[in-house]
Amino acid sequence: MNLDLFSMGALTQALNLFPIQYGRVNSMGLFRDDFISTRQFVIDEQTGTLSLLPVTAWGGPATIASKLSRKARIIAVPPTAHEDHMDPNDLQDVRSFGSETAADMPAMKMAQKLARMRARHDITAEFRKISALKGIVLDADGSTTLLNLYTEFSITQVTVDFELGTALTEVRDKGMIVLRNIEDNLLGDVFSGVTALVSQEFFDKLVKHPTVKDAYDGYQEASQRLGGDMRKGFTFAGITFEEYRGKATNPAGATVRFIAAGDGHAFPMGTQQTFINTYAPADFMETVNTVALPYYAKTDMVKFERGLDIHTQSNNLPICNRPRVLVRLFSSN
Repeated sequence: MNLDLFSMGALTQALNLFPIQYGRVNSMGLFRDDFISTRQFVIDEQTGTLSLLPVTAWGGPATIASKLSRKARIIAVPPTAHEDHMDPNDLQDVRSFGSETAADMPAMKMAQKLARMRARHDITAEFRKISALKGIVLDADGSTTLLNLYTEFSITQVTVDFELGTALTEVRDKGMIVLRNIEDNLLGDVFSGVTALVSQEFFDKLVKHPTVKDAYDGYQEASQRLGGDMRKGFTFAGITFEEYRGKATNPAGATVRFIAAGDGHAFPMGTQQTFINTYAPADFMETVNTVALPYYAKTDMVKFERGLDIHTQSNNLPICNRPRVLVRLFSSN
């Protein structure tokens, strides 16, 4: 067995070259990746106000600028490691996929295992990012909090009740509340639009509401001519509503829905500074104080060379630097 093929450098490179197992949030390009050489990072918050300047007398004293309020927060990146094993039983007398005679080669089996491990890291990243869009980054069990942005920034989550069970509700007005909240709280960042990822229950109620139905029917007719799926994006009141049905199995074997039934979460698109996904380096001797990579892989030969233990890491934490722009949507009736 050529162990050079299974060195940390070769395996890490292979893992980082595998195609991304895109989930919807991963594919949006919403989060800017930041690769650091430490296990924690600092959010340096500055808050100030824009105020009108009064007229001053020629040659007289000028108004004095107020100092910016500044606060630093230290955030730790959680480690996320995953392991597998390869031994002679995985290879002996096992033919390659699509071949009737060829024996399964160690490099091919290793690539298969790395691909499965990478996919698990990617779905974990998707779950963390949708959690960050809700303001509370959760661990894989769906209940343990890794980072509560509302607690960290000492703010209350913004929620908007769309009251979709009431025929007289002006849904457009509800959308305006969401848009104005986001615009007011971007605090200097830019954005290109607003998207709301919503549960199937919320989406169905929304498009059937009397004040939305006509617009949706027209939008749907145009989309069907192009062969589109309306659940992938319906724009109303300046918000693009998308049905999001992401789910996965947690370590206990239970299914975790990424968005709760009846809920939705709105956020700005096209920002530059608001959403960041920070990667920290692996805890190997050769990676100490080096700039992080998205994924790492390493093997260790077991006793008497009777197999290989495979270890992977992807140590990342997505956050929203302006959590007031995150709006939870729901319908109380």
